[in-house]
Amino acid sequence: MTTNEVLIFDTTLRDGEQSPGATMTHAEKLEIAELLDEMGVDIIEAGFPIASEGDFKAVTEISQRSKRATICGLARANYKDIDRCWEAVKHAKSPRIHTFIGTSELHRAIPNLTMDEMAVRIHDTVTHARNLCDNVQWSPMDATRTEWDYLCRVVEIAIKAGATTINIPDTVGYTAPVESANLIRRLISTVPGANDVIFATHCHNDLGLATANSLAAVEGGARQIECTINGLGERAGNTALEEVVMALKVRADIMPYTTHIDTTKIMNISRRVAAVSGFAVQFNKAIVGKNAFAHESGIHQDGMLKNKDTFEIMRPESVGLAGTSLPLGKHSGRAALRAKLAELGFDMADNQLKDVFVRFKELADRKKEVYDDDLIALVHQHDGQEDRVRLKSLRVVCGTEGPQSADMALEVDGVVVETTATGDGPVDATFNAVKALVDHSARLQLYQVSAVTEGTDAQATVSVRMEEDGRIATGQSADTDTVVASAKAYINALNRLMVRREQSQPGYDTKGVSYKDT
Repeated sequence: MTTNEVLIFDTTLRDGEQSPGATMTHAEKLEIAELLDEMGVDIIEAGFPIASEGDFKAVTEISQRSKRATICGLARANYKDIDRCWEAVKHAKSPRIHTFIGTSELHRAIPNLTMDEMAVRIHDTVTHARNLCDNVQWSPMDATRTEWDYLCRVVEIAIKAGATTINIPDTVGYTAPVESANLIRRLISTVPGANDVIFATHCHNDLGLATANSLAAVEGGARQIECTINGLGERAGNTALEEVVMALKVRADIMPYTTHIDTTKIMNISRRVAAVSGFAVQFNKAIVGKNAFAHESGIHQDGMLKNKDTFEIMRPESVGLAGTSLPLGKHSGRAALRAKLAELGFDMADNQLKDVFVRFKELADRKKEVYDDDLIALVHQHDGQEDRVRLKSLRVVCGTEGPQSADMALEVDGVVVETTATGDGPVDATFNAVKALVDHSARLQLYQVSAVTEGTDAQATVSVRMEEDGRIATGQSADTDTVVASAKAYINALNRLMVRREQSQPGYDTKGVSYKDT
């Protein structure tokens, strides 16, 4: 790589998936990995192989299917983790082992290791990883709160043991841009052998500084940024891939660094990650938010009409947004739908298009005009083919007089069951009907409704998050009927919880462990 190239290390499938409720299915992980590979991500951290049998299988299959990206797995500083990680990533054309240990005083106390004992473990485990794989990344977790002399000592040990990338994590989002740049700069100038490895930065967004800290680290000499799509991640999230990539592209005048990312693919993968994770993108989110390229103020609109550069520092097309949003209607044919979907970034096989076309026609019968966002919601609509529970029918009675009630029929494990339930409003009655028909103890943590498009006939996108015995799942659905969308989203989350309940049974997951984030 050249001196001005910055590698993009995406950890959506590992660190991003640690967001409560964001766990993805096996098929969804493979799909996101393929999209990351296609858009030019240099390194994909596909998971934590020893965490579960499911994670191991996902990392293994992603490794086998990857076309150009380096595939990385996470491992703690012990031989068992590292061996399991290598078993998963060794199938990749370009594999990487990423091993880590907490080096700050707070984190050293967790395994109760002295500085010297931890130094020995770092040497031994990095050496073991390098004996298996030529590409080894090492991270001192909570590096930004680790004593300076000790950080230099352990970084030097890791380099001498064979690490090829040294990642400096701001695990709790504590640092600031000036510190981030100086830390990388000082390590490179101080630690023997530092010029022979790549330094990386991994920032969390607890103070809203993840993007700024990552860009500052690059200015200080880091040549790899760890990030996630939409900034997904535990607590306040991680550095957002779309933000650092577009910042480097738009402000190349003061940050002369390049990436290999095809930015026109950003919107498509952003929407897909939002859909499969159940974490909707806030409207005013930089780059990928619904309002990122919207101009409502009269002054702004006037300026945009005269010269787009007045209020637009980048074009919507540069991140994969269509320049126009001409609606389709009930008379639109399959060819028009295929063309519009291709314009939105969806390359669909004939069988996929057939399924979406059927749903498009159903929606067009209920809506006068079907806009881009409506089509995106249709494409991302959960098909429920593998679900144990599916909605068959729903009739709701509501209003200012009389009880709010829901007559519901579900198909549960192939058997149709029916009930009538009441509640404090139509949605509550609907959810009570599901509870009456499907035995579960899940607690509703989040219920969120947003309109896909404008107008009274707009589709409503509903997201729910549910928790049962420490297991969290999200569900999402869209429909012109808000209550129907709510029922489908609730059932979607419930189906995901059932899968996790089964996976937690004895014998299903023989590798379950707990671990801390880097």
